[in-house]
Amino acid sequence: MATKPAQVMVVTPHPDDAEYGIAGTVARWVSEGKDVVYVVCTNGDKGTGDTNMKPAELARRREQEQLAAAKLLGVREVIFLRHPDQGLEDTPEFRKELVRLIRMYRP
Repeated sequence: MATKPAQVMVVTPHPDDAEYGIAGTVARWVSEGKDVVYVVCTNGDKGTGDTNMKPAELARRREQEQLAAAKLLGVREVIFLRHPDQGLEDTPEFRKELVRLIRMYRP
């Protein structure tokens, strides 16, 4: 399957990190006509103080929140790698995932 290149790829460890860190920059890039793609590495299943929240439900909620925020900013696509929160490691397999996406989207 051919993928249309993106001009910008934002790689972020957790859902909502891009919005906390560079939402204004992303909004500017989009307003300038740039195609922006997000790559979210973890699923955010541990990001709550609510002891009643099940990790799987939290991960689903974080994904929906991320999609809504990206849509609001005009991000073309969000790719979820869905690694467990607090479990991301610099491994050859993880690097291969990122390299594959860079080669696909050619940011």
